[in-house]
Amino acid sequence: MSTHEPPRSAPAAVPVAEPVLVPVPAAVPASASAPASAPASAPASAPASASVFASAPTPSSSSSASSRAVLPPRLSPGARTVVAALLAALAGAALLSGPAPAVAARPGAAPAGGTPAGADPSGGGLPTRGAAPAHFTGQAFDTCDAPSLEVMRAWRSSPYGAVGIYFGGRGRGCPVQRELTPAWVASVNAMGWRLLPLFVGSQAPCVVSPAKRPFAIGGSPWSQGTREGAEAVREARALGLDASSPLYLDIEAYQQGDAPCAATTLSFVRAWNREVRRLGYLPGFYSSADTGVRDIEEQRKAGTKDLPAVMWFARWRGRPSLYSESVLDPQAWMPHARIHQYTGNVNESHGGRRLFIDRNAMDAPVARVTAPAL
Repeated sequence: MSTHEPPRSAPAAVPVAEPVLVPVPAAVPASASAPASAPASAPASAPASASVFASAPTPSSSSSASSRAVLPPRLSPGARTVVAALLAALAGAALLSGPAPAVAARPGAAPAGGTPAGADPSGGGLPTRGAAPAHFTGQAFDTCDAPSLEVMRAWRSSPYGAVGIYFGGRGRGCPVQRELTPAWVASVNAMGWRLLPLFVGSQAPCVVSPAKRPFAIGGSPWSQGTREGAEAVREARALGLDASSPLYLDIEAYQQGDAPCAATTLSFVRAWNREVRRLGYLPGFYSSADTGVRDIEEQRKAGTKDLPAVMWFARWRGRPSLYSESVLDPQAWMPHARIHQYTGNVNESHGGRRLFIDRNAMDAPVARVTAPAL
């Protein structure tokens, strides 16, 4: 992210055309609640939850066929009217007591018997508590320190509609964050900005950046990920970020081909995801396309549980390729679950105010803000 470091992914040699997205409606998987912790060596898998309808009386054959009933010709016209009214009333009662009608599924949900690409295979994709996540499609920027309200007001003239905020984690490049308060969050939200909360906690033991090595994941990655997931939720709540908001875990680029390091990092990330999801928030993931993102995609293909619900990938190719990243399956983390950081560490001015930023294209969840504007 904006840590004044060199790009972490090489630009692609050949441009890739953006595909046309045609989401297929299907059933929405229910979210699963998971235990707060699990052993580091073999964490327990959260069972997939299923939608259960309360049983209701089965409509009788006379009521279910009321629209086709033929009245006996021997009845007088008045009697036939009374009988028809009784049959109609019985049919209405049967509809009220029967199973609920099927509701059209949201686009991009899992086909019957499957799991949407990018969602947690255990069924723990979206949180079950609170409102559904809010989404934003457009341009976003992130910068190491939250800018002042004056700068954020001036940048309303920019093409950006969302901003990344580094709200927590011991590995943040700018840990002080003088501007980042509940009042700041409420005020920029009232201006129309959408927020992308980033948590920079412990990092891979083989992290590339020397500045991040003091924050390496320790010998109990699962318990450490669980603790830091709870910490992320506490800090998000303190800023007025409501349940169902996405919280994006920032895992900086690490050495490719180091299997023990990748396994330790995966255990930490999965535990963090599980705890964040258990507490009612949406776990997102930021990393280099060629390390963290590639490894998480391989785990998705393998059916691993407790994976991120949203993918934020860094590949600094100078232009957005939100839907055509080479390491991601075209249907993975779709729809509304991708952010591409396509340029980093650039100076940009709007409204007479200059910032040092990373540029992003997104179609993904943004935070829900509960604090009132001041």
